[in-house]
Amino acid sequence: MSQLPEASEGRVARIGGTAVERFLNVVRMVAVVWAVLLAAFRRSTWPRTVRDVFARQILFTGFEAIRFVSLLAFVTGLSVVVQTQFWLKQVGQSQLLGPVLVMVIIREVGPLLVNFVVIGRSGTAVATELGYMNISGEVRVLDAQGLDPFIYLVVPRVLGMAISIFCLTVIFCLASFVSGYLSSLLVGANPGSPYLFVKSVFGALQPADVANLVLKTVVPGAMTGAICCTEGLACSTAVTEVPQATTRALVRSGAALFVVSALVSLITYL
Repeated sequence: MSQLPEASEGRVARIGGTAVERFLNVVRMVAVVWAVLLAAFRRSTWPRTVRDVFARQILFTGFEAIRFVSLLAFVTGLSVVVQTQFWLKQVGQSQLLGPVLVMVIIREVGPLLVNFVVIGRSGTAVATELGYMNISGEVRVLDAQGLDPFIYLVVPRVLGMAISIFCLTVIFCLASFVSGYLSSLLVGANPGSPYLFVKSVFGALQPADVANLVLKTVVPGAMTGAICCTEGLACSTAVTEVPQATTRALVRSGAALFVVSALVSLITYL
């Protein structure tokens, strides 16, 4: 009987230690994002070498993903219209197709899907690249050459991922609206003229929706960049650490995405 309290204390201590560790990880990631924002507004942060890294990150994360994101948006718009076709016919689809697409695509589906695409496509690449760079000694070489690893490696990647996710989400939403309208014509939902459809979309779009879109793309994008960079740079001794760091980066980026999305929804719509 005397061992039960000790066992309970041990479990409570482990739970408390895990909670404190995760809280400190969140604080550390927020601090990294804040440091990136502060550095981004300093002119000395942007020599040619850093601008080149930033441009390559935008090219890889944003531009090269446009085709896949557009295809995903087309399928999503088609799926939303097919799923809501019967309901729209019952209540008057001409006025409600736009608001339904705004509610589904802009508020939730668009930011979530684009973030997942970037996490799986670019997050893994960033964590793996920086992990191998640190293990092979390239980070130490950069430091020895007078290049700040934080400025050269972290800042352009975090900003590049945040900006790319925002731009890709805008493209996703536009492509989904076009796909939704065309799909509604094909399935006989009679959405009305393009003018009425666009008018219904803008009529349903509220300032809270714009703020929701910006926050659900920029904030998780910056957090994803910070998490992937720190996890990659945490690899220091063996190559076998890199896959583990990449897995942790994916899991923590996904968790951060859901937490931030839930908090933003609470802030903007309650």
